[in-house]
Amino acid sequence: MGEVKEVFSQNIRRFGMVIALIGIAILFQILTDGILLTPLNITNIVMQNSYIIVLAIGMTLIIITGEIDLSVGSVAAFIGAISAYFMINLDMSVAVAVILSLLVGALIGAWQGFWVAFVNVPAFIVTLAGMLIFRGLTLIVLGGRTLSPFPEGFSTISSDFLPDLFGGGNLHILTLLLGGLAVVVYLFNEVKLRRDYIKYNYNIISFPLFLGKLIAISIIILIFSYVLALYAGMPNVLLILLLLIIGYSYYMNNTTTGRHIYAVGGNTHAAQLSGIKTKKVTFWVFVNMGVLSALAGLIFAGRLNAATPQAGNLFELDAIAAAVIGGASLAGGVGTVIGAVIGALIMGVLNNGMSILGIGIDWQQAIKGLVLLAAVALDMISKNKSK
Repeated sequence: MGEVKEVFSQNIRRFGMVIALIGIAILFQILTDGILLTPLNITNIVMQNSYIIVLAIGMTLIIITGEIDLSVGSVAAFIGAISAYFMINLDMSVAVAVILSLLVGALIGAWQGFWVAFVNVPAFIVTLAGMLIFRGLTLIVLGGRTLSPFPEGFSTISSDFLPDLFGGGNLHILTLLLGGLAVVVYLFNEVKLRRDYIKYNYNIISFPLFLGKLIAISIIILIFSYVLALYAGMPNVLLILLLLIIGYSYYMNNTTTGRHIYAVGGNTHAAQLSGIKTKKVTFWVFVNMGVLSALAGLIFAGRLNAATPQAGNLFELDAIAAAVIGGASLAGGVGTVIGAVIGALIMGVLNNGMSILGIGIDWQQAIKGLVLLAAVALDMISKNKSK
């Protein structure tokens, strides 16, 4: 019991947000008379918040370096607009238009990263300018009008599901198999990580506690897969999200360049003295944010099946809130991809639950603001206690 308390106290922010997510879900499950956690609604929560999760992953890397990006909503809107122009006005194929759109996103990220990393203009100013520039360019491309519909096939990114190759009828067998595969991959990675920690004499939790964690998370993955399988299976966009989460988690935790990102945010001067090319790290983090903003813009446009001038409104605030609620510190050097996903899900469940209850958008914004304030306050309190 003492070890459990010690582990919890050392990871209070991360465990606190997981408990908060579970608590919010249970609360709204009761208040909505069981509607929140139905298979249909869980699928809707994933699909409705997919683009925010994508942005939150990129924003977490930005915040870890000690920077901020206020332009992601406008960039997402601009990419949605030019992708619509490519596919609808120029009759370009979906694959070519998507690739070009992602490349444009990378160029936008490189443009902003250049000013931040090499000219030393504060990221707040650069991305605030970018927010205005790309919002204006969105209006120019669309002429102030909505452009739709996209060619058949583009919306499958955001709105369709993986086909069931095994003909499970009312139960999507492929989704269950993918859930089982996810458990196997998770167990393999955790066991490998524990062996590495033992090899290098790191502090580790006891085996019973480790085993309990494996069993609990495996059960959660299997239940989630089963719930999805009861409706229509795994959405295409969820597969994209899983690939991003796994890829970025591995990159940040197991690669040299990933650790460099933490080093730059933790102490830029010390990172420079240790030989890390801090300007390059910052530059490429912004390039990455540009690509993920473009991907979020494509997902959102595909879900609407239209490019609108209002797209991307307040996306940057949702992304920042998700990253901060998930444990990223605005001072830099702290944050995880999984934490950002948890933060985005907290915001998504709040939005969905309040919408089901018929709470107005005005109160929704106020409540989300209080949640963000509480998350930052919890971070500051836990840091003060550790001093």
